[in-house]
Amino acid sequence: MSALLALIASSIWGVTDFVGGTLSRRIHPLAVAGIGQVLVLPVVAAVVFLLGAQHNPSGWLLWGVIAGVLQPISLALFFEALATGKMGVVAPIGSTGVAVPVAIGLAQGERPAELQLAGIALCVIGVVMASGPEFRSVREHDAPGDARALGLALAAAAGFGGVLYSVARGGHFSAGMTVLTSRVVMLVPLGIAWLVTRSTGGVRPNDLPVLVAMSGGDVLGGGLYSVASGRSLVAVVAVLASLYPVITALLARFIHHERLKVAQILGALGALGGVALITIG
Repeated sequence: MSALLALIASSIWGVTDFVGGTLSRRIHPLAVAGIGQVLVLPVVAAVVFLLGAQHNPSGWLLWGVIAGVLQPISLALFFEALATGKMGVVAPIGSTGVAVPVAIGLAQGERPAELQLAGIALCVIGVVMASGPEFRSVREHDAPGDARALGLALAAAAGFGGVLYSVARGGHFSAGMTVLTSRVVMLVPLGIAWLVTRSTGGVRPNDLPVLVAMSGGDVLGGGLYSVASGRSLVAVVAVLASLYPVITALLARFIHHERLKVAQILGALGALGGVALITIG
């Protein structure tokens, strides 16, 4: 069940990242990352308290705060990278942040089964292969804009890794309160950004339903991942939840008609093979 929840979360995040990256081509990435979160926050709070998810804050409060600080920064960097680079390449680079919770989990004594370890390795190799063409184009200076997109995606990846680990740790105590706390904390940097710019980043009234749906999906994915990580090994669940680039890349291919290179396609297939091994193991 934990593996299924993590895969559902990954699928949801793949769709929301595609929508967020597409909107960021017209709207400021920070506005894309934040306005929908503000609008869905009352609903999230109501659901969490109705479910009785509030428990002793000593277990989840710190982790919720850390996730809330890292999340908007990482999302803004990632959406900017998606908007300025090739989605099918930027998205896999963003997913490499999974190395953070995996490494910490293994260092803390988590011991996945042999098949699961093989699956984790295959997933990591898959995303590296999917990112390979980007590194080559940067070295050859074929696409000047790619270097900036690559840097932004790598920075976002590190932040996403911290979020994944923090949500997983908080999820052991209260998945709902960890997610809710992170969303409340997110309002601080977003509020500061609004006070400084006094701008909604180009958001139009007809964008609001899409932003709400995107943010609602992001929250739902976070909740599912938190529940899953509270029931299984972080090193395994985090990998499964970080396969969203496959969805993002496929949507970019069929909707934006982005061309993926052979290495990227093989990388995506390798990641799917890794999922199979993790599930079987």
